[in-house]
Amino acid sequence: MSQTIDLALQRLEAVLSRLEGAVAQRFEAERDPSDLETELAIMGEDRARLAAELDAASARLAEVEATSADVDHRLGRAIDAVEGMLTPARALR
Repeated sequence: MSQTIDLALQRLEAVLSRLEGAVAQRFEAERDPSDLETELAIMGEDRARLAAELDAASARLAEVEATSADVDHRLGRAIDAVEGMLTPARALR
C-alpha cells in the first residue's frame, strides 16, 4: 500500500511542477507588454490591409454594377429594335 501512495505522491508532485511552470509562463507572458504591442500592431496592419481590400472590392463591384446597367440598357434597345423590325413583317402576313 505504501508503494501505491508513493507513486501517487510522485505523480502529484510531477503535476504540481508542471502546473507551477505553466503559471510562471503565464505570468511572464502577461508581464511582457512588447508581445501584446506586437500582436496589436499586427492586428492593426491586418485591419488596414483588409479595409483596403474591401475598398477595392467595393469599387470593383460598383464598376461591375455600372457595366451591367449599361449592358441591360443596350440589350433593351437591341430587343426593341428587333421587335420594331419584326412587327411590320408580322402585320403583312
